[in-house]
Amino acid sequence: MKKPLEVLRLYPGHDYTLNGALLSRASRDASRPFMRFREQTVSWGEFTQTVDAVARVLAVRGIRKGDRMAVMARNCDGHVILLFALARLGAIMVPVNPEFGVEEARYVLHHAEVSAVAATGDTLTVARDAAAGLKTPPWFVMLDAAADGAPLLDELANALAKTAPQATLPGDITGDATCLIVYTSGTTGFPKGAMHSQRSFVTGGEAFVQRVYLQDDDRVMIVLPLFHINAMFYSVAGTLAAGACMIIIPKFSASTFWQTTVDTGATEVNIIEAIGSILRNRPRSEFRPEHGIKKVYGVRAGMDETFRDDFKIPHRIGGYGMTEIPGVTCNPFDVENEGQQKLGSMGPVGRHPDPARPWAQCRVVDDEGRDVPDNEPGELWVKTPIIMQGYFRDPEQTANTFHEDWFKTGDLVKRDSDGYYFFISRKRDIIRRRGENIAAAELDRVVGEHPAVAEAGTIAVPSELGEDDIFVVVAMKPGAKVSAEEIAEWCRARLALQKVPRYVAFIDELPHTPTHKIAKALLRADTALRARAVDLQGASDKR
Repeated sequence: MKKPLEVLRLYPGHDYTLNGALLSRASRDASRPFMRFREQTVSWGEFTQTVDAVARVLAVRGIRKGDRMAVMARNCDGHVILLFALARLGAIMVPVNPEFGVEEARYVLHHAEVSAVAATGDTLTVARDAAAGLKTPPWFVMLDAAADGAPLLDELANALAKTAPQATLPGDITGDATCLIVYTSGTTGFPKGAMHSQRSFVTGGEAFVQRVYLQDDDRVMIVLPLFHINAMFYSVAGTLAAGACMIIIPKFSASTFWQTTVDTGATEVNIIEAIGSILRNRPRSEFRPEHGIKKVYGVRAGMDETFRDDFKIPHRIGGYGMTEIPGVTCNPFDVENEGQQKLGSMGPVGRHPDPARPWAQCRVVDDEGRDVPDNEPGELWVKTPIIMQGYFRDPEQTANTFHEDWFKTGDLVKRDSDGYYFFISRKRDIIRRRGENIAAAELDRVVGEHPAVAEAGTIAVPSELGEDDIFVVVAMKPGAKVSAEEIAEWCRARLALQKVPRYVAFIDELPHTPTHKIAKALLRADTALRARAVDLQGASDKR
C-alpha cells in the first residue's frame, strides 16, 4: 500500500484548478479507467476529451466565468462532466436535490440566478416550474439516456462541438475561481449556498487521500447523492487526487448494495450514519462475502463491530466536517505510525499528505469566545484551507458565521488531552432540564442502540415547571415491539436520571432532511405527535 504522499507524487504538479488536476492525472496513462456509470466505463483520456467538448458547447450557449448552472438529477455521469466542463470556463455548478418540490427548487434556482439547468425526465417538469419567473429564462439540457443508450449530454456535445470547434476556452482560470455552490439542507429557515473554490475542491481531494489511504488503483463507489458535500469533496475529489476510478450509483439501494459492490469491483465507499444503520438491520442473506470493499468512510462507533465482524471490512474510518468546512478532523487510518483510533470520537485534526502543508486549526470556546480547558464542552471554531468562500448573496450571514478568520461551527464538542474531539450536540439541539444542559444527540444514540429500535429522534418540549422536558420519537425495526416504559428503563440503566425521557411516541419512520439527517424541525412542528405520546411522568403519577 502506497503512502498518501507517494500517491500524489505519481503525477506532475498542477495549478489547483480542476482542469489542471485532470490533465495532471490523465498524463500518466490516459487509458486507465476514470469513471463507471451503469455499464459504461470512461478512461481518463476519454473523459478529458468529453469535458473539453462540453465546455465548448457551454461556451457557445453563452456560459461565461461566474455563471451558474443547476443540475437537478439523480447521480449520473453528467454531474461530473458538467462540474469539470463548467470549471474549465470558470463557471459554477449548483447541484439540486432531485427530490425537491417546486417551492424548494424555486428558492435555489432563483437565489442562485442560474443561467442553465440540466435535468432528467423525472425532474424536468419541477425544474421548469421552479425556474419560471427568472429575469433571464435559463436553457435546459437533458441528462437521460437516449434510445440507443448513449447519454444525451454526449450527443449534444458531439453535435454542437462540430459546429463550434473555434469556441474559445479561457486561459486565465485560477484555483480561486468558484466551482460549486452547495446549498445547506435548511432544517430551519432558508437554505444557504456555500461557495467553494476550485482550489478548495482539489485540496479536499488530496486530504481525502490521506484520510483513507486512497490508492491509484482504488475503485470508489459513490452511493451518496452528488448534491451532498461528502460525495463531491470526498468521493469525486478524492478520485481525482488519487488518479483512481469512481463508480457512480444512481441511488443508494440497501437490498442490492452488496451485490453492486461485487458487480462493480468497488474497493472503497463513503456512507453516513443512516446508511450504516440500514445496512446493519438488513437481512444477512443480502450480504455478499466475496465483496472487495477494503475501506469505508463514515462508520460510527455503534456500527463499527458490525462492519468489522459481519461485513469483514478491515479499514473503517470516521471523521467530522460540514458543507462549509469539509474534512476537518478524522480518526487516523489504522496503519503503522498513523496514530490510534478512538471509537466514538471525531478524531484529531486531519492533515494533508504533505506534512509541510499548513492545515486546520481548531478551538473549543465558551459563549464569550474564550478557550475552555480539555474535557470541557464548548463550541468548535475552525481555521482550515478547505473552507467555503462565503454564502452566496448573503454577506450578513457570512459575517455572522465568522469571528475574524475562525469559522463558528455551532457544534458543541469536547477535546481530550490527546487532541481528539468528541461531538456533543448542535448548540440549538440542547435540552435545558432541571438546570442541566442535555444533548439530544446523546438520547438519539442511546435509544437508537435498543435492539428493537431502528432510529430515534429527541426534541425539547416545554415543561409546565419551566425549562424543557425530553420527548423521544421512536421508529421500531420491522416486526419488533417495545413499550414507552421499556424505552425509559433502557435509558435509566444507561443515563443520569434527568436524561430519562418524559414523553415517548412511536411512528413508522422518522422524517429526514435531503442529507439524511433526522428532520427535527418537522418533529417539533408535528403537534399530533405530542397528543398521542405516552407521558411517562403522568403514568408514574397514576400508579
